[in-house]
Amino acid sequence: MNDTPPLAGGWHPRSDLSGTARNAAVTFTLGDLAYVGTGANTDKDPLADFWQYDPAKNSWTQIADFPGKARSEAVGFTIGDKGYVGTGLDRITGNLLKDFYAYDAATNKWTPIADFGGSARRSAIAFTVDGIGFVGTGSDGAEQKDLWAYNPATDSWTRKADFGGRARLGAATFVINNIAYLGTGSTNNVNQNDFWAYDASKDVWKERRNFTGTSIARSYSVGFSINKIGYLITGACTQRSGDYDVWAYDPTDDSWDTKSSFEGTARTRAVGFATSSKGYITTGSSGQTRFNDLWEFTPDGN
Repeated sequence: MNDTPPLAGGWHPRSDLSGTARNAAVTFTLGDLAYVGTGANTDKDPLADFWQYDPAKNSWTQIADFPGKARSEAVGFTIGDKGYVGTGLDRITGNLLKDFYAYDAATNKWTPIADFGGSARRSAIAFTVDGIGFVGTGSDGAEQKDLWAYNPATDSWTRKADFGGRARLGAATFVINNIAYLGTGSTNNVNQNDFWAYDASKDVWKERRNFTGTSIARSYSVGFSINKIGYLITGACTQRSGDYDVWAYDPTDDSWDTKSSFEGTARTRAVGFATSSKGYITTGSSGQTRFNDLWEFTPDGN
């Protein structure tokens, strides 16, 4: 799908996720460690296991299982020293979920928190700005565009300004300088390529330059930021295919530039996370194949 010669940025395989291969998993980071869990190995096989990845040791360690129903298409975010996971789809019953839990790495325990403030849903987005968690968009049977903020001090959710674009599921997001960026995704089975910036301090959305990847519109991509640059990777360019191109967004001039193509198998419904200098992508699917490989991305190619 992307025939452009590789530019800046390099990919390196790292240790595979020790757990079952899966797609539609969830991730969050605490300090220098990343956490990956839930998801599904097959359409009727939801998972509740959770794993900690240490980039310095390139090793995975299993932690306490997620205590809610096994699920896929959930969301995760980090506030302070805790990770938060909730919403999603129970593939056994087909029920959508809105329960939420906080994970404390110091005690290796999960604690239930207030249920998500909006409707039960799957394939939403989540991000954190200035100590507040945000969850929005996704599908409760129909695509949504509402946005909700979680305050851990009061264990409460507050509705914020609706996303500025069309309602959607399977969008991508990243945060740069306390501004969240959200775009792509699918509306009524049509992939989107618009991109928006959300200023949480003003509760305002502003449209930015459309995503300009080779296959343009897509859904279920991976997004993360490194050194004030956002990256959008992989995703479904049609309803049944995965892509492997890598695009960088610079908010200073509202521009997109291509980077070295992802060197793993093209995929959709993967998860990604970032440290201060490197990005990572793991899990996902291509057709009926689920993955547990882990790839490390260095922006300067070293």
